[in-house]
Amino acid sequence: MGLNIKHLIITFITLLVVSFSAAAARTVELNNGSVKYVFETGKSNDFPIVSKSGVADIIVSDDDWPSVHRVVDDLSADICRVTGKTPAVKRSSVPSKGAVIVGTLGHSSLIDSYVASKKIDVSSIKGQWEAYIIQTVGNNLLIVGSDRRGTIFGVYDLSEQIGVSPWYWWADVPAEQHATLFVAKGRYHQASPAVKYRGIFINDEEPSFGGWCKNKFSEGPEDTGVNSKMYAHMFELILRLKANYLWPAMWGKCFNEDDPMSPVVADYYGVVMGTSHHEPMMRSQTEYTKRQKEVGPWDYTVNADNLNKFWREGIHRNRNYDNVISIGMRGDGDVAMGTGDDMENIKVLESVIEAQRKIIKEEYGKEPSEVPQIWALFTEVQRYYDAGMKVPDDVTLLFCDNNWGYIRRIGPEAEKKRSGGMGLYYHIDMNGGPWNDRFVNSTTVPKLREQLGLAYDSGIDRLWIINVGDLKPKEYPIDFIMRFAWNPDKYGPESCDGYTKAWARQNFGGELADEIADVVSKYSKYVLMRKPEVNQPGIFSVMNYQESELMIKKWNDLEKATDRILDKLPKRYYDAFFQLVEYPVKASSIAAKIYLMSGINQVYAQQGRLSAKDYANEVLRLYEYDIELEEKYNKVIAGGKWDGIMRNIHLGYTQWSMPQANTLPQLLVPVAQPYPSMGIAVEGVESTTPGGRGAMRLPAFDCVSDHHYFDLFNRGIGELNVNMRTAQPWIILSESSVSFTDEKRIEVSVDWDKMADGRNTGSIMIAGPAGRTNLMVTAVKSEAPVNEYAILAKDYSSKRDAADAQITFLPDLGRGEGCMGVYPRLPKDYDFNTAPVLTYKAALKEGANKICLGLKPLQDVHPERGLYIAISIDNGKPVILDGRKGLVDTFSEYTPDNLAHSKVLKPLPKVENYPLISRDNNRRNEVFDDMKWLDAEFETSAGIHELNIFFIHPEFVLEEIVVNPDRKSYLGPLPVVF
Repeated sequence: MGLNIKHLIITFITLLVVSFSAAAARTVELNNGSVKYVFETGKSNDFPIVSKSGVADIIVSDDDWPSVHRVVDDLSADICRVTGKTPAVKRSSVPSKGAVIVGTLGHSSLIDSYVASKKIDVSSIKGQWEAYIIQTVGNNLLIVGSDRRGTIFGVYDLSEQIGVSPWYWWADVPAEQHATLFVAKGRYHQASPAVKYRGIFINDEEPSFGGWCKNKFSEGPEDTGVNSKMYAHMFELILRLKANYLWPAMWGKCFNEDDPMSPVVADYYGVVMGTSHHEPMMRSQTEYTKRQKEVGPWDYTVNADNLNKFWREGIHRNRNYDNVISIGMRGDGDVAMGTGDDMENIKVLESVIEAQRKIIKEEYGKEPSEVPQIWALFTEVQRYYDAGMKVPDDVTLLFCDNNWGYIRRIGPEAEKKRSGGMGLYYHIDMNGGPWNDRFVNSTTVPKLREQLGLAYDSGIDRLWIINVGDLKPKEYPIDFIMRFAWNPDKYGPESCDGYTKAWARQNFGGELADEIADVVSKYSKYVLMRKPEVNQPGIFSVMNYQESELMIKKWNDLEKATDRILDKLPKRYYDAFFQLVEYPVKASSIAAKIYLMSGINQVYAQQGRLSAKDYANEVLRLYEYDIELEEKYNKVIAGGKWDGIMRNIHLGYTQWSMPQANTLPQLLVPVAQPYPSMGIAVEGVESTTPGGRGAMRLPAFDCVSDHHYFDLFNRGIGELNVNMRTAQPWIILSESSVSFTDEKRIEVSVDWDKMADGRNTGSIMIAGPAGRTNLMVTAVKSEAPVNEYAILAKDYSSKRDAADAQITFLPDLGRGEGCMGVYPRLPKDYDFNTAPVLTYKAALKEGANKICLGLKPLQDVHPERGLYIAISIDNGKPVILDGRKGLVDTFSEYTPDNLAHSKVLKPLPKVENYPLISRDNNRRNEVFDDMKWLDAEFETSAGIHELNIFFIHPEFVLEEIVVNPDRKSYLGPLPVVF
């Protein structure tokens, strides 16, 4: 009996110890910022960074990386920013009690001693890329990285947790203030990033970024200011965002030669360097143009020896640094290579790459497969790939977007096993075709999540390089992209709002975060509807659906919301708020309203409305306000720190390239008649009466449209008295008698109970000083509409998911509340029996009905397979639609010659022109409109039918359906639900 009790006691104690040890070693996955572990108050076993007793020292081993020695100084400074107390930084191989101990596995004798004594388990990060552990061990806090950047990221993770934004310098975000800081007892593990190389490309950097650098960092007339002192700040930002890669500024600049310390500082910080898609072998384009006479022509067919020598010098110079080498060759100045056809260029390019890899092998003294390389399939180079050109398996294939944020390819199945993997070059800034996109941020987080997620889901995960232009004012999307790249699986379709609120909390505190997030989400959405560089008067309709008025109200409401936040915002956030919120909102609003109001001015002036002058004056006021805001950014904010950063021309584009100066659209001012003179403008018609052609007629009333209007206006000076009378009792006017000196809107509705079934006609008699005018009215009482109408994608009546994928709501994507898409997006073919299907109730007329699907723009992402979606009515045979219809061939891929050479491309379908697309209008296409339209016609009976949308291929994202489009507009008709 005693033995049994003793055995039980021993067993109990053993289990207790094991249980306690397991609890102590329990791992919490950080999931890239999802877990909070720093608090103002602590429990007895929590680690005090700063407490009433003092501040913890920071210890780093002498034998650790220089970049780790540097980053612990940042941590000390960050703790001081938050608490006012500065930790001592000590280099030692011996731990002391109550200290933060920082180190890299295998490079820190201090950390390695903890591992050897089994005080910390590092098995989950050993040998991993950029992983780290933050763990309380006894009375110490350990930050352990699997490699030097893993350690750096662990340190900056702690900095974020205590309240220092990655944007503290680049957007002047103040640190949160806390008197004490505690790390909750535990083991916090961050696994390796999903995308191995994650970085930014500073590009299109004149006049803004380059001008700012010259003003702030230049040390002489020959110094551009784009030097190591500036790059030190940029490297720190990249690392604080847990990114690791940079393509440096290259417009007339040489990263390695303008300031030879720049690559040294990059290596000291731990940032991987590369060069752009048309700058091979670690040499900038400007390095060549400076030596053009010495090197000779940029033509490998006649100058191979000199070009090989030039490239060898670049590799030799940079071989001791951490690089990803761009290989291949494009023409001098970011253009297509050579004068021959694609087949000739492919042969030349294959010999170029062979020679470049030979140089890499000789200079590095190892196989090229051991040196990271990328081949960018940018613009015409993608044609070469499509025609069958291949590069060695260890080279990363860098796929690209269409320069405006829609990826051109998902990862081909045949490339998913290549050892070099696949990467992505993506633009949130563009200088070039299809058109410039360089002003404020015009990329929404939902769009980024959808497109970058599509790339990632297809295996494009080795390297992401983002063209960010001047970096400012693109802080918001840059922040999201780098967080998303670490762990895309963390960000589902519903996560975008949560991310933006977290971003707002981090930079402005929690009290106003929801309001700030709402404003930031909306301004980028509105800009994406129509970017300022491709805007012009009349894009948004003046006379249909009150589009221009609606958009002006949206922008005005957004400005008011921004001002309300500013009224409540603590003053210490003012500089950051101006940069990250106020300027982007108001500058975007100004640019948009200039074109909206210019469009109204031009139509109203042609109609003879005197209010045209009011709109012209408002446009001039906005123009002056634009200048004022820009000067505030450059000269006032942060004491003039950003002088020159906001100099991009953004008004008055007539071609893709930046104009010489901001200019306004033509503004018209009608001459007032010396006496009162009535004009009538009817919804949907730009001509007026008197003076218009044909009978004045309101748009028809029907089951989808029961409200219209007409405007009475004065062409002259003095008061107008107007009386109105309806000829039928079912016509209802908002007013029957008005007096005014300028203009008056009369709302018209109908009483369906007072009219017969079918078609009803009537009139409104309008009596003014010059006589009477009849306005014709038609109303069709039927469940079959005569007008166009829209159905939002989210308003489906039923859906059928696939066995391996679901149709999911994508909040805030697109122009409205959201879209519908298929997840996961497995690159496969469905048939009509297995495809995901959305079903809608639709009212159709007798005879021919045109059904138009409004989809988010989609490139020819899988040319071998095709890109198809289908529509059926009721149980009829589905009509298959080619998703490439309307594709904007920015890079001239689909020419007869290229199609003949390509192994995958097929001719594009013919396109039609109808009011939603308006291809007869300047600057109207699926890229600029951010909307693709596919259409089909069906013969039906009158009444309610079921409309079925088959996602044959899962890459489509549906925003809305428009039935029988017949009025020119940008946003389309108002939505209905049957």
